[in-house]
Amino acid sequence: MTDHRRPFGRTGVWISPLTLGAMNFGARANADHADSIRIIHAALDAGINVIDTADVYSQGESEEIVGKALKDGRRDATFLATKLHGQIGEEPHRRGNSRRWIFQAVEDSLRRLDTDWIDLYQVHRPEDETDVEETLGALDDLVRQGKIRYVGTSTYDPWEVVEGQWISRTRGIARVVSEQPPYSILTRGIERELLHVAQRYDIAVLPWSPLAGGWLSGRHRRGQEQPVSDRAGQFPNRFDPSHPDNAVKLEATLRLGELADELGISLIHLALAFVLEHPAVTSAIIGPRSLEQLESQLGAVDVRLSDDVLDRIDEIVPPGTNVNVADGGYVPESLVDPARRRGGRARDGAPRRF
Repeated sequence: MTDHRRPFGRTGVWISPLTLGAMNFGARANADHADSIRIIHAALDAGINVIDTADVYSQGESEEIVGKALKDGRRDATFLATKLHGQIGEEPHRRGNSRRWIFQAVEDSLRRLDTDWIDLYQVHRPEDETDVEETLGALDDLVRQGKIRYVGTSTYDPWEVVEGQWISRTRGIARVVSEQPPYSILTRGIERELLHVAQRYDIAVLPWSPLAGGWLSGRHRRGQEQPVSDRAGQFPNRFDPSHPDNAVKLEATLRLGELADELGISLIHLALAFVLEHPAVTSAIIGPRSLEQLESQLGAVDVRLSDDVLDRIDEIVPPGTNVNVADGGYVPESLVDPARRRGGRARDGAPRRF
């Protein structure tokens, strides 16, 4: 893979245009530790210098695998990112964005990763229940203690990103320097506002699911029986091709595959190159579960898309559009919970906090 390293915001750090996502390492997908480590080493040898994981991936197993892979002198050359927020175990307080959990979660991640510091520590999702100032204040303390280097977020709305910047600047504490949103040809909602916010505030953008959860992997072909993702049973509104909400997505996928064939490249390369083409994007997160999948994605960094090709993509999926709204990432409880949506009280009668 050619070295096309990009600035990580204005931190002075330079990272590869592809980030190795470790979500599929562990019981969730690839439970073979030795094989997962081979994939990690192959990615590093190919020039990828960022690994992104999370404590919730296979309940810490992914972090343990990454920690094993970075032994023997590989840690210093790797920009290591992990996340907190999701439920770990069964105890009710082992989750969230509170100071109490942040201090515990970082120690657990450091132990599993077998490292003294985390380069990028990210809040995996926002939550209404915790004051943002408490979260950012706790993360600032970790920066000052040397346990983490930078603070990031994942799947935050534009207004939440701006709020975080304002709090950090008014309080003089470490600011969020990166955001991880969902972004692909089929999921372009962040083009409306988030990417512009990131550019305005010098925030690095590390999109997740640039292959739209496998839709853009090239498996779907016109005239052939459409494959069903392993996740179709769990998330039919996103992954089952027969689901009504996915009919338009399937048609767009087929047209994109035909465009890739016409260009003489794989749909995977077209999809990744599209994401990397946006000037606000720093590094796209890929999540291979096999060495073959990794190798099929590495060459995308050398693909450049002309304006004519980008215009043709826009004809298939208009800018700023999420073909299926279910793919847009985090949906706040204020839209899901009827009590919050209507500005009322919880079913137990307690007032809702907004």
